[in-house]
Amino acid sequence: MMTFKLHPQLAKDSFHLGDLKLCQLRLINDQRFYWLLLVPKIAEATEVMDLSSADYQQLWQEVYFLSQVIKPLKQADKLNIATLGNQVAQLHLHLIARFTKDAAWPNPIWGSGAAEPYRLAAVKSIAEELQLACSNSSLNLPIAWQKIDS
Repeated sequence: MMTFKLHPQLAKDSFHLGDLKLCQLRLINDQRFYWLLLVPKIAEATEVMDLSSADYQQLWQEVYFLSQVIKPLKQADKLNIATLGNQVAQLHLHLIARFTKDAAWPNPIWGSGAAEPYRLAAVKSIAEELQLACSNSSLNLPIAWQKIDS
């Protein structure tokens, strides 16, 4: 059985915020957008159809949970949820809080200028805010939160 290993590009482009039952929760390092990733910890998975039925259901439970938290937390006009995999084949889902006044609206965020990296203090603040919002959710899926220090 193969062991899950995060694709180096995803590791380079994001911060590890925590772990749900199935997925790593990550924050894309671009402060222009509130952009989270869910990466199922399943070795070699590149498509949702690569997941077992139980893992598929768990993935969408985690997406639903975070969607219920993120949209009201950020007061987003729209929550984009996407799996692409054109640049990085490893299965991952994008959850992006979109606003009519964001840097790319109404277009897709991909290819809309250069990323603006977060300062570490901002990442810590986002992680704390998200942790509090998740813990206050009535759905309350357990998340093992990572310490943000580098």
